[in-house]
Amino acid sequence: MIYEERTYRLKTGTVPAYLRLVEQEGIAIQRGYLGQLVGYFSTDIGPLNQIVHIWAFESLEDRDQRRAALLQDPVWQAFLPKIQALIETMECKILKPASFSPLR
Repeated sequence: MIYEERTYRLKTGTVPAYLRLVEQEGIAIQRGYLGQLVGYFSTDIGPLNQIVHIWAFESLEDRDQRRAALLQDPVWQAFLPKIQALIETMECKILKPASFSPLR
């Protein structure tokens, strides 16, 4: 099992609009392709205006296949510009759990 952590820094003041768009449209599309959502968060202390979401995948190959399928979906392609307009920077990390991690 691997975990993908995505962190987006949004334009100041746009966190509520971003979360509303994802809740109303985006998350259903993503779940249909990406599968296991571990968590979806916004920051409250520390660097502000950030969204962090974590997805679990069986392997890097599983992740690549699922992400490629999502990118091909015309509904997702139509949705993307709505949130891209709110995002300033994006960061993606692949996390591998330690042998003693409860999330394995």
